[in-house]
Amino acid sequence: MFGMFKNSLFGNTEETEYKLLSSETKDGVSFEVRRYDAAKFAVVSSEGRTFDQVTGELMRKLLMYIGGSNEQGEAMGTAAPIIMTVYPRNDGVFSRRLVVAIRIPTSYQQEPPTPTDSAIRIEERPGMTVYALQFGGFAGESEYRAEALRLTRTLGETAPFQRKQYFCCSYDPLRPYGRRNEVWFLQEEP
Repeated sequence: MFGMFKNSLFGNTEETEYKLLSSETKDGVSFEVRRYDAAKFAVVSSEGRTFDQVTGELMRKLLMYIGGSNEQGEAMGTAAPIIMTVYPRNDGVFSRRLVVAIRIPTSYQQEPPTPTDSAIRIEERPGMTVYALQFGGFAGESEYRAEALRLTRTLGETAPFQRKQYFCCSYDPLRPYGRRNEVWFLQEEP
């Protein structure tokens, strides 16, 4: 447990690298289009509870895993962002299905330590192109939904992105202030 806090508060955070394809501003809203490479992620999921009820618990599981709660006892450092995949209903409210993931740090990509928590699985995720909108503060479901709506309106109804799911990202969930959050929409590939 201490490893999780030590890594998150005092350690270096490895931010997932990406290629910036464009940086745009429309109607006063700035967003980026980014390309992320394929990578391995530690993933945990939940069904039946709301976003705000379960995100803290799922994030802690992943932070403990990379903080050393794994079969090898390896404290891997900290990676960012924590990516929460949400599945909005037609009215915009999140369904009670949530998938939370954190990228395995680069030096462990080839052979990630084995999780001791059976709820955590290691998953190879393909590369992706996203529309990313950044915002600050403490973010729960209502804040992520508001920013997703802002990005949807900015991109317009004809923009090529998936509407059945999107990503809510937290870069520093244990920081008491100055938090960085993002909403990512997955661009549909032509």
